[in-house]
Amino acid sequence: MQARNAHLVRRDPSGPYLRSCPGADDGVSQSSGPGRRTVPTGGLNDVVARLVAQKLAENLGQSILIENRGGATGTIGSGIVAKAQPDGYTILSSGSTTAAVAPHLYANLPYDQAKDLVAIGRIGAVASIVLVHPSVPANTMTDLVALLRAKPGAINFGSGGSGGSQHIGAELLKTLTGVSITHVPYKGGGPAMIDLVAGQISMMIEPMPSALPQMHAGKVRALAVTTSRRSGVLPDLPTVAETGIAAYDLTIWLGFFAPAGTPREVIGKLNTELARTLNAPDMRERLAQQGVETIVTPRKNSALTSILKSPAGARSCATRAPNWIKEYLNKGLAPA
Repeated sequence: MQARNAHLVRRDPSGPYLRSCPGADDGVSQSSGPGRRTVPTGGLNDVVARLVAQKLAENLGQSILIENRGGATGTIGSGIVAKAQPDGYTILSSGSTTAAVAPHLYANLPYDQAKDLVAIGRIGAVASIVLVHPSVPANTMTDLVALLRAKPGAINFGSGGSGGSQHIGAELLKTLTGVSITHVPYKGGGPAMIDLVAGQISMMIEPMPSALPQMHAGKVRALAVTTSRRSGVLPDLPTVAETGIAAYDLTIWLGFFAPAGTPREVIGKLNTELARTLNAPDMRERLAQQGVETIVTPRKNSALTSILKSPAGARSCATRAPNWIKEYLNKGLAPA
């Protein structure tokens, strides 16, 4: 299988391909070749997709190839999977901002999330970390907010694209504190992180799996986690809310999707194998080390499907979405 920016999974005649979501047959004839999965380069989906795909491949007895497709907050990869053959060989690994928020923010997407993609199941929930380059004179969130207030607009933050989790996280910070930060959107979280490490941008609010390696290497400084509770991976790192920004809470979820029209028995098999993969003690431990709290979705996928069907569900990406996001989610319009 191969994966692209949104994480795609595809199986070819000689084996399964994983494109962003794990794919598997359910008693239907199965080829022996590799599968393909599409994922965004170097970002959250990339890190988690590779972990899950490895274990899933073992369970399926098929090889899986990851195909990276970045850009447009993951919607490019989603569009590729949405138009793929619904044969169970192409799967999408996507996050809450791409699957739940983007459809309400952008009016001209080349696919309809609700009609062109079907949910297989969730992988888990993920916290993000507020990161700054070591040259930034801020060791705590209190320091950072004071700096942003003293230099309105002078500090820039990077994101994987407008409307993505990094962007939403920073907008939420701006809304709750009244500070001004300059947004620098990139074609994916990976390129943004490269520039943060290089000092080309000053800060990011990055999902934990892709933030941890740079943090442990001392290339960036971590100030706080974005969820309402501290992370078991970084128990000494405070939450943003603990630092005095009480309403701040940003949680991301990840899930697998297949093209609409994929046979129900195939979706059922994929859901079963995904659950088996996530329930494996070694997989749960490996994901936990990356800051991912696993969520095994029931076979009917009712929980994930309901999240995707309404603007209110889309807002679950950020418990208290910034006003500009609420406005567009409520009206169903694309931002100017």
